[in-house]
Amino acid sequence: MTPSTNHPPPFGKIGVLLVNLGTPEGTSYWPMRRYLAEFLSDRRVIETSPALWLPVLHLMVLSSRPTQKGKDYQAIWNHERDEGPLKTVTRSQTEKLAARLAPLGDRLAFDWAMRYGKPSIAEKILALQAEGCDRLLVAPLYPQYCAATSATVADKTFDALKQMRWQPTLRIAAPFFDRPAYIDALAASLRDQLSQLAFKPDKIVVSWHGIPKDYSEKGDPYFCHCSKTTRLLGESTGLRDKMLMTFQSQFGPKEWLQPYTLATVQGLPAQGARNVVVIAPGFFADCLETLEELGGENRHAFLEAGGENFAVVPCLNDSREAIDVLEDIVRTETAGWI
Repeated sequence: MTPSTNHPPPFGKIGVLLVNLGTPEGTSYWPMRRYLAEFLSDRRVIETSPALWLPVLHLMVLSSRPTQKGKDYQAIWNHERDEGPLKTVTRSQTEKLAARLAPLGDRLAFDWAMRYGKPSIAEKILALQAEGCDRLLVAPLYPQYCAATSATVADKTFDALKQMRWQPTLRIAAPFFDRPAYIDALAASLRDQLSQLAFKPDKIVVSWHGIPKDYSEKGDPYFCHCSKTTRLLGESTGLRDKMLMTFQSQFGPKEWLQPYTLATVQGLPAQGARNVVVIAPGFFADCLETLEELGGENRHAFLEAGGENFAVVPCLNDSREAIDVLEDIVRTETAGWI
């Protein structure tokens, strides 16, 4: 018999949860330390044995890095909302996607979360369930699959479900590195940026977030996904001969995928390429790596080396093209549900 005290939650709706990397809750030492500790403790991100890595992390890395990175975040911080730009953009993407798909009816519910920091994946899954969602699409906003990004979103999602008595039926969206909607959006963004420049680029640097080389050698498909996106973008725009594929954001002593973005842009002026455009297709929203690292550190290094013009193509962010990509993902991944 059903207990008289049993009041089952509402059901019948489909939840769509967009998930991006994350951002600290503030730029001072302790918010930065909490964020970096969570991020750098993830075994998917740092695969070194915890017995070796955690003492280094807590005794060395987290003693100085929060202050250093806090200064970088302060330079790009959304002071009006008091939050990192990644949070601002992901919220806007979710709201615009919900408005775009409103004609499909009120069975769809939309929300967003951060893999590291707040709002957490677990709290948003519970919120969607409370709203009546018994089917859930989790969409990692990483176009190219990588264990340190896409897989860790899945890990955290499964961790949340392990704590639930009534689990929603789950789908995790596939990487979209070669989806026509994504390539079209990148091509349109690049063409638009080039049309607004007062110079013609000698080279277009396609910069990707790097990973340690041994991660790739263990079977991670990330390098292949980046390579295919680069090729398809070059073919779509007719600019393949001008493109250089590089990798940024190295951390620690390991060898990472090469060539490195910073070393590449520093060397281009000596090779006669004094006008450069950089695009970072792996980032679906502007963040520290695009705004500060590429737009600041790499720009400065290029100009110091004798470069003349340097431009960074904005990420897709909450543009119409970005929402086109998200709509395509949701319609594809919820097939048979809607």
